[in-house]
Amino acid sequence: MDVATIGLIDDEDILLDLASLALSHLDHENTDIAPYLKKLEEIEDRVCDEGRSAVLPRERAVVLSRILHGELGFVGDVDSYDESENADFIQVLDRRRGLPIALSILYVAIARRAGWSAYVLNLPGHVLVQVGEKSPVVSDPFAGGGLMSEEKIAAISRACLGKEGDASALSVLRMSNRDVLARLLNNQAVRAEDGNDPHRALTVYQRITQVAPRVLDAWQKLARLQLGFNDVAGARESLFAMSEIASDKKTRDRIMKAFDALKSTGPVAL
Repeated sequence: MDVATIGLIDDEDILLDLASLALSHLDHENTDIAPYLKKLEEIEDRVCDEGRSAVLPRERAVVLSRILHGELGFVGDVDSYDESENADFIQVLDRRRGLPIALSILYVAIARRAGWSAYVLNLPGHVLVQVGEKSPVVSDPFAGGGLMSEEKIAAISRACLGKEGDASALSVLRMSNRDVLARLLNNQAVRAEDGNDPHRALTVYQRITQVAPRVLDAWQKLARLQLGFNDVAGARESLFAMSEIASDKKTRDRIMKAFDALKSTGPVAL
């Protein structure tokens, strides 16, 4: 999948694993991507073979965990959680370690390759995977794909939704494919900023605005970094893009005030 087209195609047409691989390849231009495509196909074949008789969401989630964690060893990196390689899809496939979002992308993508319904669920500070539409189950790829208990799901529902519910109630937390990619990239950008590498952070925020152009926060952070490099014209372009996607007049007015201030007085606080 070509990165330039991700922001232009319909969200449902985005293939999460291929898109993540394409984004990662931008940082590994001399790496042959063919073995990674083959690896994903091999995992797909293994899950399809093992899951041939899996009909219920619970059975399918167990197959995913058995193959991806039990056989292949994919699991969360608890020892070096904050390392940038945990949000780099090529390195995640190499190391079989990663952040919750990277591992969730793998689980959901492989499930979809097998023809199963699966979604990434957005929780504060963490993501989980929902498998199935009717009587769905929730698993945690970071913890080896283990199924969440009904009690745990109820607790998550209370914390996130303000009411108790089962796995089906969590469907409101499903992330779009673009938001999933933006979250993966945002982890890279945050780690770059924490590592005092603003050039890298700027590059990653530019990628977010390319693949998920309606993510307001990415435009704001991009404009802030552009100002840090005295790229006033670039910051104004980012602010104008923000104004076009802002959902309410108050936010649009605030953005345009900053836009006008840049024109007349130079850098302002964003």
